[in-house]
Amino acid sequence: MEHRIERIKKQLHAQSYKLTPQREATVRVLLEREEDHLSAEDIYLLVKEKAPEIGLATVYRTLELLSELKVVDKINFGDGVSRYDLRKEGAAHFHHHLVCMECGAVEEIVEDLLEDVEKKIEDEWQFQVKDHRLTFHGICRKCQQKNNANN
Repeated sequence: MEHRIERIKKQLHAQSYKLTPQREATVRVLLEREEDHLSAEDIYLLVKEKAPEIGLATVYRTLELLSELKVVDKINFGDGVSRYDLRKEGAAHFHHHLVCMECGAVEEIVEDLLEDVEKKIEDEWQFQVKDHRLTFHGICRKCQQKNNANN
């Protein structure tokens, strides 16, 4: 974790920002709960446990800054709630998600599934792709098994 915090600190410094204690507390929560796709409010409640003096507005500003600097990605799974996801180290693109429409579970797909599609877009439309996001909405394995057991 300390290695990742140091890398994020360097990213901030490269853009003339500092890793303040409030920002570091927010980053630590994101690192500790990396698989959870937390909302700003979720992050705030967890940061507050570590640093009770931090306000919700500070957490929002920190998340917006980290999003602008491409340290985190702001995502929405169609439920009206923005969630924050740390970018994977060394990842050329944002990773993909599988969202269960029944239980709300979210799984990540780290493998880039769209290389051929990107190449086609660049070749046929002369459009330079910088990033992409792909979210599949469906029913997860657990819910399918539960549904099959109930039928």
